[in-house]
Amino acid sequence: MKLFQILRQRLGWKLFLSYLVIIVVGVVVLAGTVQFHAPAALARHIARMEALLGYDPALVADLHANFQEAVNEILVVATLAAFLAAVAVSTFTARRIVGPVRAMMKASQRIADGDYHERVRVPGQDELGALARAFNRMAETLERTEQRRSELIGDVAHELRTPLSSMKGVMEGLVDGVLTAEPATFVLVQREIARLQRLVHDLEELSRAEAGQIPFDLRTVAPADLVRAAADRLQPQFEDKGMSLHLDVPTDLPKVRADPSRMIQVLLNLLGNALQYTPSGGQVTVRAWREGREVAVAVQDTGIGIPAEHLLHIFERFYRVDRSRSRPGGGSGIGLTIAKHLVEAHGGRIWATSPGAGQGSTFTFTVPIAS
Repeated sequence: MKLFQILRQRLGWKLFLSYLVIIVVGVVVLAGTVQFHAPAALARHIARMEALLGYDPALVADLHANFQEAVNEILVVATLAAFLAAVAVSTFTARRIVGPVRAMMKASQRIADGDYHERVRVPGQDELGALARAFNRMAETLERTEQRRSELIGDVAHELRTPLSSMKGVMEGLVDGVLTAEPATFVLVQREIARLQRLVHDLEELSRAEAGQIPFDLRTVAPADLVRAAADRLQPQFEDKGMSLHLDVPTDLPKVRADPSRMIQVLLNLLGNALQYTPSGGQVTVRAWREGREVAVAVQDTGIGIPAEHLLHIFERFYRVDRSRSRPGGGSGIGLTIAKHLVEAHGGRIWATSPGAGQGSTFTFTVPIAS
């Protein structure tokens, strides 16, 4: 019973047992073949010898006996040699296969204990090597996820700290009599509460987007209608800041399959970023064109631009090019992440380009054409 448990739990013993089974089957087949085929073969050889030497019953019996003994001796020696070969091959194979598997098992245990820096050695280019590379990629992904989780907790705490500190200061001022209980004071508190509500709403939206739980009301819509709806909402803000908003969206573009409210949300986010990071007197242009089986929409501004080292991270949550910006001045860093999830949920792509700091930037996304 104990031996059976060892065989079930040890891959090396299973490999050895498999080789042993193959040898036993081979020996049985060989012995059976000898038993069935040897008499006929021996009879033919004896018939030839009789033709040359004449018939001798004693000689025939002796030949039969010696031939059978020789065959049995060969089978025994071959079986022993095969057994030793099985031991050697299974030992080598076990070290070659079981060793990396055990290393991955120990590494996975350490990762489960919280050590996300753990990696395993890639043993080669075969399936075990592919498994080790996949394991290392999984470990890297888990490490990045854990890092982002920690950053998320820190970022959320930072985002909450500013409005809470402001409200606390106002309340302490009212209690100490430093501030008077007038409408302007309560408006300040109301503004901070609104900031908290926006942050909570953004976090809820981000959580649903990352979990793929946002419902979509997909329709066949014209890209020009989506761009115009978003531009009309923000046109007053552009005029108040003294900025120009140009639309270059042909009306004959093919229609796309999208949720109008979600696509307008993406456009509002991109236009809002362009409005926020472009100085007064600047210009924002929205262009759209067909690109294969997709319609591409680009929001180009003449604002502060994005350095090249930040372009790959611009869609990460809470990421800011200028870390010193406060929430009122730089946003929460969630909007672009939500926009990315919304676009990808529609089957499209989104990316950012910029010549560099102070040279403006362009955010482009695609939406599949309705079939």
